[in-house]
Amino acid sequence: QVQLMESGGGSVQPGGSARLSCVASGSFWRINEMAWYRRAPGKQRELVAAITIGGSTNYTDSVKGRFTISRISRDAVKNTIYLQMDGLRPEDTAVYYCNADATRLDLQRDVYWGQGTQVTVSS
Repeated sequence: QVQLMESGGGSVQPGGSARLSCVASGSFWRINEMAWYRRAPGKQRELVAAITIGGSTNYTDSVKGRFTISRISRDAVKNTIYLQMDGLRPEDTAVYYCNADATRLDLQRDVYWGQGTQVTVSS
């Protein structure tokens, strides 16, 4: 079982910056990949950025060059990811969700979600 604790977000002016954090903890064998998704009002949830256990990253086109995902693995059972968001635009307004793809202790893979954190970009 993986617990995801998100923090950060809030209200930001256009062009500003914000940083989201997500700590994964619990009882599992390994975190394979972590990611940030977002759901804007009236839209479907979309992948924003992802990072694998090996450090490979993937971004949706609209955030490339503006957002940076990074990961710290402090030990075998605690992982933290960050999403540094620069040059924020009103269209980045959404609820941002942390996501983790983990291998459980029974060696089965499963997907976990955080509760979400609101980011509002407005003047």
